[in-house]
Amino acid sequence: MNNISDSLIHSENEALKANATTDYEALGERLSRRGVDIQAITDKVAAFGVAVPSWGVGTGGTRFARFPGMGEPRDIFDKLDDCGVINRLTGATPSVSLHIPWDIASADDLRAKAQQHGLRFDAMNSNTFQDQQQQTYSYKFGSLSHTNAATRQQAIEHNLACIELGVAIGSNALTVWVGDGSNFPGQTNLTSQFERYLESAQTIYNSLPADWRLYTEHKIYEPAFYSTVVQDWGTNYLIAQTLGDRAYCLVDLGHHAPNVNIEMIVARLVQFQKLGGFHFNDSKYGDDDLDTAAIDPFRLFLIFNELVDADVRGKLDKNLAHMLDQSHNVTDPIESLMQSAMEVQRAYAQALLVDRKALADFQQGNDVLMAAQVLKEAFRTDVEPILAMGRLQKGNAINPVAAYRKSGYRQHVAEQRPEVAAGSSGIV
Repeated sequence: MNNISDSLIHSENEALKANATTDYEALGERLSRRGVDIQAITDKVAAFGVAVPSWGVGTGGTRFARFPGMGEPRDIFDKLDDCGVINRLTGATPSVSLHIPWDIASADDLRAKAQQHGLRFDAMNSNTFQDQQQQTYSYKFGSLSHTNAATRQQAIEHNLACIELGVAIGSNALTVWVGDGSNFPGQTNLTSQFERYLESAQTIYNSLPADWRLYTEHKIYEPAFYSTVVQDWGTNYLIAQTLGDRAYCLVDLGHHAPNVNIEMIVARLVQFQKLGGFHFNDSKYGDDDLDTAAIDPFRLFLIFNELVDADVRGKLDKNLAHMLDQSHNVTDPIESLMQSAMEVQRAYAQALLVDRKALADFQQGNDVLMAAQVLKEAFRTDVEPILAMGRLQKGNAINPVAAYRKSGYRQHVAEQRPEVAAGSSGIV
């Protein structure tokens, strides 16, 4: 199902194209005075894609409540329909990341549905932070680090099953995040717990196909609040270093304490060749999973500044995984994901506008004020004309949210998908 027709996009674009072109040409003239080729920037930004999480198209929730929206996806195939709409309108989300066991289905059926929408599958995500129906052992006290060997083995086998399905649908990476930790001092031996985790993770890593990568995530707290097994980027780096060359650190923007310098973490992981990619979102207090750049767009820009700097120096891994990881409690998930994908592209475009030579000269001369101004000049540049023209040139919507609302897609799927009862709590 896809209620977004080519004719709709064309008619919407025709009404906006003249102004978009004027704005683009005006920005191009400004940038040319700075020696910047606007079309070169446009091509790079338009080619930059970020994966959509399958679970992101459903309404999220908190520990207290979940308020379902209309037209909630019933299964992975509804989710892929929604993901297809996002990519059709933005051209920025060519891949989908599945979460197992939420998205278990026939590999043939998954491939067919993805091909219907011109999508491919990104990294697989395992879930050992919840107990599932007919599960033999509980993860209440951990999974890959559990004191019980049988529980650890169950978690390992789940990850191996994720790999098996991923191979069948064309994925080439596994993302592992665990909620393992402790809630009270003395609850666990911190060293032994980490040793058990490493042993389990090594078993999973050793089972990877030759062309696969393993991404591990760190998170300072939640659901464990006294300690977590993989609590920060340093521990995550130790894991990647211990497991092997195809193990990398994934950086989720919300998995850090408030005010942590995430761009410096990115720089360190790039320097030591262990940056695997990102889960993009935003936060005010903790792991809020807010829309990307909703709170701190400058931080997102600074992260991309490090990535572009590494690329210019020939040090950037070209296979970084980029994915949105958000929980949409009060907005239409499709609209939020579209907006977030465009915000990622915006930060990339702004980072491409940084005058690298001037910045290096000011840094070398310890001219603090001017070095900071170089970054601010790029960040303050309104790159919306670049994003809009990139979409227009690719045949996507100049204004994706407006086109989506005009399509009536949400109302249409609400007629096909049963209403979900309210009152539940927790994540999707």
